[in-house]
Amino acid sequence: MNIFGKFPRTFWVANSIELFERWAWYGFFMLFANYLTGSSDLGGLEFSQSQKGIIMGVGTGILYFLPVLTGAIADRYGYKKVLSFAFVIYASAFVLFPLFSTFTAVFLIYLYLAVGAALFKPVISATIAKTTTDDTASIGFGIFYMMVNIGAFFGPMVTLLFKGTSHLIFYVSAGIILINFILLLFYKEPAREKVEGESSLWKTFGNIFRNMGSIFGDFKFLLFLLIVAGFWTMYHQLFFTLPVFIAQWVDTGVLYYFFEEYVPFISANYSPAPGVMDAEFVTNFDAMYIILFQIIVSSIVMRMKPLKSMMSGFLVCTLGMSLTLVSQNVLFTLVAILIFAFGEMAGSPKITEYIGRIAPLDKKALYMGYSFIPVFIGNILAGLISGFVYQRMSDKVTITEDFVAERGLQIPEGLSTNAYFEEAARQVSLTPGELTNLLWDTYNPSALWIVLFAIGLFAAVALFFYDRVINKG
Repeated sequence: MNIFGKFPRTFWVANSIELFERWAWYGFFMLFANYLTGSSDLGGLEFSQSQKGIIMGVGTGILYFLPVLTGAIADRYGYKKVLSFAFVIYASAFVLFPLFSTFTAVFLIYLYLAVGAALFKPVISATIAKTTTDDTASIGFGIFYMMVNIGAFFGPMVTLLFKGTSHLIFYVSAGIILINFILLLFYKEPAREKVEGESSLWKTFGNIFRNMGSIFGDFKFLLFLLIVAGFWTMYHQLFFTLPVFIAQWVDTGVLYYFFEEYVPFISANYSPAPGVMDAEFVTNFDAMYIILFQIIVSSIVMRMKPLKSMMSGFLVCTLGMSLTLVSQNVLFTLVAILIFAFGEMAGSPKITEYIGRIAPLDKKALYMGYSFIPVFIGNILAGLISGFVYQRMSDKVTITEDFVAERGLQIPEGLSTNAYFEEAARQVSLTPGELTNLLWDTYNPSALWIVLFAIGLFAAVALFFYDRVINKG
């Protein structure tokens, strides 16, 4: 355990900042899909799955593209200044978010929030890269990833307590992000490249795009980024699709009654109705698993080459994510999330570590910015799958509408989506649970697993050939 003493103070400050930033982010983001598509009587906006896919896919994709620019800006103007500006945007966006409810307005305010996140990401990743060595990188990035997931775990657990009043979700996230202004007082600016003779931001951008040209001229590195984009396409279904899928199809009753008997605080505070657990609570087990096992997994894979670890992680992640969609049994879902989490722990931190190792020392933030390119592509494709594809194959609202049309039922207009479903069940003399099971058996919404499995498997196999052929020597 002496390795922990090799990290400088700035490493630990940066990890603490990351923890609270992720706490604020996931406090709203884990709930975001169901907030956008949920029934109005539960505080949702009742957007379609396709609209959700556009907002989360395109908006989050842009968030991960902008670090290509913001990483270089941070290298030029200073990490601490950029972090301060990022937190101002974060806080103001969270405060403004509840004021908007139309598709266009919600999309635009989410893009504004994305700018703050894009300013933050390459700076904090570069700080970790600059405060670790080849000997400490695996453990260092494992610690970093554990901090990400501590924040990702506690964020939703806190904001879910305020889900009855949706605007409080955003206000809580705004309050958490303000803690980072205090931590910035202890943040020491890492050494960065000194840019002489240039004061124009446009000249800086010109250099960025010239660097971009050189990056895209490196076929091997570009191919690596495209392969990893396949992994992120599959991975982001954890946030885009799984919470919606669980809310629509999975029977969480056994979990609810377990907590009601043994931990009544949880059943009382993380349940939208008796016998039902919040979908985000179930999905959040992924973060809990990583908190518990990340250091162990990082210790196991630290001696593995990053590409080997990524391949193994991609395969296990793909299996886990696919399994989350094949059953209505919540216990099966929890096991599938555990499998997914082990793959995530082995593969995801190694992506950042790999790029950090090959990046020039004086351009760490710039290269970390490019590390987000596959995440950008993955988010765009994930939005398409969780939007249009999910709506066509698995969306309970769409399937119910098809069922109503096929049966010739007459449902009054103006009902919330929950009321619409309950009325459809009443007209065919079924309980809502019985109608859910009938739709599951009839329309096979779980078939979406095949799409995700194919994408993840392709990424793992492609990385194998990249390692054996392109990267050889």
